[in-house]
Amino acid sequence: MLTKGKQRFKLKMPGAFVILFILTIVAVVATWVVPSGSYAKLAYNQANSSLQVKQPNGQVEKVPATQKELDKLGVKINIQKFTSGSINQEISIPNTYERLKQHPAGVDQITSSMVNGTIEAVDIMVFIFVLGGLIGVVRASGAFESGLLALTKKTKGHEFLLIFLVATLMVLGGTLCGIEEEAVAFYPILVPVFIAMGYDSIVCVGAIFLASSIGTAFSTINPFSVVIASNAAGISFTEGLPWRAFGCVVAALFVIGYLYWYSKKVKQNPAASYSYEDRNEFNQKWSVINNDEQQAAFTLRKKIGLALFVAGFPLMVWGVMTQGWWFPKMAASFLAFAILIMILTATGRNGIGEKGVVDAFVNGASSLVGVSLIIGLARGINLILNQGMISDTILDFSSSLVAHMSGPVFIIVMLFIYFVLGFIVPSSSGLAVLSMPILAPLADTVQIPRFVVVTAYQFGQYAMLFLAPTGLVMATLQMLDMKYSHWFKFVWPVVVFLLVFGGGILVAQVLMY
Repeated sequence: MLTKGKQRFKLKMPGAFVILFILTIVAVVATWVVPSGSYAKLAYNQANSSLQVKQPNGQVEKVPATQKELDKLGVKINIQKFTSGSINQEISIPNTYERLKQHPAGVDQITSSMVNGTIEAVDIMVFIFVLGGLIGVVRASGAFESGLLALTKKTKGHEFLLIFLVATLMVLGGTLCGIEEEAVAFYPILVPVFIAMGYDSIVCVGAIFLASSIGTAFSTINPFSVVIASNAAGISFTEGLPWRAFGCVVAALFVIGYLYWYSKKVKQNPAASYSYEDRNEFNQKWSVINNDEQQAAFTLRKKIGLALFVAGFPLMVWGVMTQGWWFPKMAASFLAFAILIMILTATGRNGIGEKGVVDAFVNGASSLVGVSLIIGLARGINLILNQGMISDTILDFSSSLVAHMSGPVFIIVMLFIYFVLGFIVPSSSGLAVLSMPILAPLADTVQIPRFVVVTAYQFGQYAMLFLAPTGLVMATLQMLDMKYSHWFKFVWPVVVFLLVFGGGILVAQVLMY
């Protein structure tokens, strides 16, 4: 008689929604455990050209917008940074931290924060819905299938060249203008291409999200990271620029080399893919070629539709980099292209009609509802921490931790402080204005340049944002139906590289100044 062997217990990583729900509960508990407190906050009021100081107890006073007043407050920032709009958010005032009455979150805030976080994220959610609708229409037109067949024939034997080009452009986008959330727009156009070339979901995320984030970690002139952090630290963003540029080149080579190693391994043996168990579901969702449509003609109408679809992406990058576009403007531009493609697809001899294109748009938008909700839930966690007033307490503890240390030890500890803070405050600009006025002046006490602290902020925060569920990573994984455990297996060597290589650069900066 055959006996059935014991089934081994296997720990399964929960999905994105469950992870964020658990973290929401943890955030609520933290507001009961971590003492509440706040620094005084400083902002420039353009309406009456004055500085506004908000005390920890909520009292607000106006003071003249002069350098003398900033010096009195101990804020070592040029007044022009405020009056010109370079700093347009509240910043923390050094040496003003006060413990406050505890602000514990109630059980009801577990769900209310999810709702309020979703409301806060409505701009990016609308952008994602429009993007999904645009994708649905292009797929319904058949232009994707025909275009991909033509592309795969021309790139036969040189598939990695596309990954190299995409990753290089994403690194440049990250280091120059901080392309992160905007990178979501590139998955629909590139993922089907990568699938057609025999790659997996890991390669897709690596070439887009990983590459753009590495570029942002080594920001050279990114206004949302290094520029605003340097302004808040009271220095010019050009300080330390050669170091960051050198680091960006090395990091880009490392990431592209890592992608080459992994993609070659997957190409030779698909079973070596870290996400192999989910390959069928992934291909079913994102592949646009099937046996019935492989002979579809690449007609002029399809070529025009695909050209319009592709044109939206460089237009978006141009708008973000030169015109200050944000998600509402990007959504409007994509919607304009969607309408044009809908007209092309609905009309003509093989047109699918008005109902067909509208249904395609709605179905495409609905397919990204999960991604949009993930972004809202992550925002909800940040709302709980902010309303519990514990972020400044953690910042005050961090500043006391590094006092009176030697330069090299100081900067390595600072790197790991920012690694932790990156989980609590995933916004690069938000963390910059919150922490730089407090932590950057500590560099003066150990006789090192303040730009080294700015560099530590970049490396530490972005090493965490590769992992933190409170950042963009969960929305990215949800979009591609990828398990967090699969992503972690791929990305942890990059996190180690960033901390080790970044730490080496920081120590070298300290020793040379």
